[in-house]
Amino acid sequence: MTRLKLTEVFHSLQGEADTAGFPTVFVRLTGCPLRCQYCDTAYAFHGGEWWELDAILARVREFNTPYVCVTGGEPLAQKACVNLLKSLCDAGLRVSLETSGAMALSDVDPRVIKVVDVKTPGSKEEGRNRYEELPRLNPHDLVKFVICDRGDYEWSRAKLKELSLPAGCTVLFSPSHEQLAAATLADWILADRLPVRFQLQLHKYLWGNVRGK
Repeated sequence: MTRLKLTEVFHSLQGEADTAGFPTVFVRLTGCPLRCQYCDTAYAFHGGEWWELDAILARVREFNTPYVCVTGGEPLAQKACVNLLKSLCDAGLRVSLETSGAMALSDVDPRVIKVVDVKTPGSKEEGRNRYEELPRLNPHDLVKFVICDRGDYEWSRAKLKELSLPAGCTVLFSPSHEQLAAATLADWILADRLPVRFQLQLHKYLWGNVRGK
């Protein structure tokens, strides 16, 4: 039987990416090999409970929504995550995956909408980026830069020119909550006419940094 260690399963509004605002089931897996300085889910680094795959699928169905997001921690740190993603897709759900830029993507079901976080210098984990994985993305996938300050912004702007991203892949620039004013980042994007999508973490503006939201 396929088993995964879960921190929580909960129902909320998606706060990010292309389905922001839609009611979504979040499956948060336990464990992460990174330690980003702005991490807001450090409680998922350890602990958790083992769940059978069938039990996870049953729990997701209870919420009666077509949207499900597999997140962490770093979900791909658990090898069985790829089986979970495939099973959720096979169940007819619209599945998204929130993952760092530090993990291999080759085994992820192509039906999954991948949201890949390219780690900026301000994250303190820039060295973990696996840029060679980005050409594997599909046009429906998204790449996210969390911007902590002006240095991060300039680094990300330059990195966009270097990366080989598939046509149609959406690039998100998001201010690090409580580190960079949202309006400041918006002004920088407009001044430079960058072809990126500005993103706020909707859930934090609705509820703050509350677990299960």
